Parts: sequence; structure tokens; C-alpha cells
Amino acid sequence: MAKSVKKSGAAPKAAAKPRKPAAKKTVASAKANGSSISHDQVAQLAHRFWTERGHAHGHHQEDWFRAEQALRAKAS
Repeated sequence: MAKSVKKSGAAPKAAAKPRKPAAKKTVASAKANGSSISHDQVAQLAHRFWTERGHAHGHHQEDWFRAEQALRAKAS
């Protein structure tokens, strides 16, 4: 097996470029309907539903779908 040798005259690598902030995601089904419901809007409403249920775990998907439906109905 050959050993790799680091060159002493090599220039150091440039620092990584800072990432651009991610654009807000829109829910795919909302795009198909012509409205724009953001991922953050759904997440906030789903969190509110979870809080209203007393922070009971195991129903996160129900909360998410309920939030999407509520926001879609509001947008229409």
C-alpha cells in the first residue's frame, strides 16, 4: 500500500462559502390548488392543535393533516 504524502508547499483550502437561507417551502398540495400555504404556517397550526390536545404524543400526523385542511379551507 502506498502512503499519501502531504505537499509542504500546497496552499490551504479556501473557506467554505456561507449558505443562503432556505426559501420557505410551500405545501405541494396547496400549490396544485393555486394557493400558497407555507410549511411554517402548517407547522405553527399543527403545534397549536397539539397544545390544545394537552401535548399528547402519537397524533402528530393527524394534527398536520388537520392543519393543512384548515389552511386550505381558509385560503379558498
